Amino acid sequence: MRDKTMDRWSTYEPFYVNLNDKKIADIVITNHARLRWTDRVESEKTGFEDICDFLWDKLKDGRIASYYKNEQDVYLVDDDLVMVAEFSVIENETDIAGNPLHKMIIVTFLGRMSETIELRDLKSYYSWLRHSRRMTLIKNSRKRR
Repeated sequence: MRDKTMDRWSTYEPFYVNLNDKKIADIVITNHARLRWTDRVESEKTGFEDICDFLWDKLKDGRIASYYKNEQDVYLVDDDLVMVAEFSVIENETDIAGNPLHKMIIVTFLGRMSETIELRDLKSYYSWLRHSRRMTLIKNSRKRR
């Protein structure tokens, strides 16, 4: 989804928003992310355009930040909503200086930290998930013998 409103007429530079070292010119929402949005974030505005509008507004206001300083995949929206995003370079599009523009691909929404306290420390949350899945697999393998 591209930004619909521009303040200037006859501009030659494509619209983009800086996020860390990336210049975001487009947002793509995966089907999985939309399902997670419906389950974990919002139940009324659940369309692709609704989610993109929400994220564009947050990007423009500078309210999206990395979850960890060295982490490039997990982001916080308004210090509450945790999402996973990937980036790809948009072919044949650059800014005026010739730098590449990026597409932000939203992989999933993990939820809100205010509602799911486990999201406050993702590393321990993921290790807990791996441990619980491993224990489930061990229990299931015992039953089959």
